[in-house]
Amino acid sequence: MNQPSADYLHPRVRSSSHPDPGRCAAVLSLIGNTPTAALHFEPEGVTLYAKCEFLNPSGSIKDRFAGAVITDAERQGLLRPDSIILECTSGNTGIALSMIGAAKGYRVTILMSAEASQERRRLIRQLGAELILFKSEGRYQTGINLSREMAAKDGRYFLPRQFENPLNAEDHEHSTGQEILRQVPGPIAAVVAGYGTGGTLAGVGRAVKQRYPKAKIFAMEPAEAALLCGEMPCCHRIEGVADGFIPELLRSAPIDGEVKVTSAEAVAMARRLSREFGLLVGTSSGANVTAALKCARELGSAGKIVTLLCDRAERYFSTSLFENDESNSAG
Repeated sequence: MNQPSADYLHPRVRSSSHPDPGRCAAVLSLIGNTPTAALHFEPEGVTLYAKCEFLNPSGSIKDRFAGAVITDAERQGLLRPDSIILECTSGNTGIALSMIGAAKGYRVTILMSAEASQERRRLIRQLGAELILFKSEGRYQTGINLSREMAAKDGRYFLPRQFENPLNAEDHEHSTGQEILRQVPGPIAAVVAGYGTGGTLAGVGRAVKQRYPKAKIFAMEPAEAALLCGEMPCCHRIEGVADGFIPELLRSAPIDGEVKVTSAEAVAMARRLSREFGLLVGTSSGANVTAALKCARELGSAGKIVTLLCDRAERYFSTSLFENDESNSAG
């Protein structure tokens, strides 16, 4: 196994006492209940309903799982004052866990691929977490195995296990899914979203199908790594989705079909969302919207189509999303 990079930052020393409930409540109260925006695409003649998850406090949908899993671990007595939250992540979950750790006074160690954007690294460090980079060589499982090895050697480590923890999907079923049902005037014909852990598709899918049994759940996949379509994983530029394996949670998702989106399509749509709608969102959001528009063409006027805007554009400054930015400016 590849050894972790020496490129890491030791966390600041935190108090070993229990966190101040008032301090924790401030950030926890900001998680969830994000608005759903109706986006009208005039050339296509389509209106999509987009859940604005980039408005969560750390800037992504992953705040939901981070808040839920740490609160649940405290309730079960799995976290002690000297515990260290340890997780392998492509970035957003690491940022979210670092935020919760800072608010609650826990140390956090994040394992992340050396290919992750500089912005994600800096946000994790800014929140006081320890960052350990590993060479994934396209295999995300490398980092997951490393986290398990570290936890086996040190009892202070607590593993949220985002890819297999059923709480991930349950939280989306009872929070994200219910919010969508309240916010979107029915009937809902389809929900379209990419998958990282599979928790969103599984949880939101169950919630929507319970209300609208005929609704379809579509998984967005990078065309370069369409695992659900039976293809081999390859490199793509849509960070946070299709990490080279099919996660356990995705196997329980009520998926009716897959929609392929190329990296170029995802980047182009993310730019379009910024310049036509004023929504500064990341590449995965562009991919979700592209897939949702493709579904709209197939489904016609059968009902509302819902997708998710997962995170903010600011964590993509060093990626292809912002390439040639100066040449595209008006002056």
